[in-house]
Amino acid sequence: METALIIGASGGIGCALSTRLGETGTRVTGLSRSGDGFDLTRPEDVERRLSKLEGPFDLILVASGALEIDGAAPEKSMRAVTAQAMMDQFALNAVGPALVLKHAARLLPRDRRSVLGVLSARVGSIGDNRLGGWVSYRAAKAAVNQIVHTTAIELARTHRQAICVSLHPGTVRTEFTRKYLGRHPAVDPDEAARNLLGVVGGLTPDQTGGFFDWAGQSVPW
Repeated sequence: METALIIGASGGIGCALSTRLGETGTRVTGLSRSGDGFDLTRPEDVERRLSKLEGPFDLILVASGALEIDGAAPEKSMRAVTAQAMMDQFALNAVGPALVLKHAARLLPRDRRSVLGVLSARVGSIGDNRLGGWVSYRAAKAAVNQIVHTTAIELARTHRQAICVSLHPGTVRTEFTRKYLGRHPAVDPDEAARNLLGVVGGLTPDQTGGFFDWAGQSVPW
């Protein structure tokens, strides 16, 4: 039986991923702040919880994140940047995943294929940024992409079949995006989960360190 670890399992996408994996017979371990008090912004909490997990996990997905933290909406321009809002974004969307990835080598198998995916966002792409704005969120997602890429390089030295990637799920109808959908096409969490798991299932070790969207296409850094 395959095993999976979902970080952020109580969120819209995380919950849908957990449900769909469970339906396929995968044994799922889920951690989340609202579900069991797992807080990515508390290093001691991440260390305590993850150090108790035995693994190995065939799939680890970090599906935590937030676009708006403590009422701080995405900035429309550089003039709206505040130190606190930017630090909050980095704490949750970049530092938090990094603290999880510290445990990757211990939690992934060495003798078979495995996937470690972190949900990022297309707006974290520097090459694809043509509109500006959303400074703190963009910067945090760009940072987590670098963290994922660096982790992939390290993992490849000891886990030759491991695949470590950033994943853009597309625009998904969740509480996370409710205020910002506008006229953008969006999909339900279940469809997003199906798309992401389809991409994860098709990745090969030579694609480790990459950034892929919900359709399996490479996203520019």
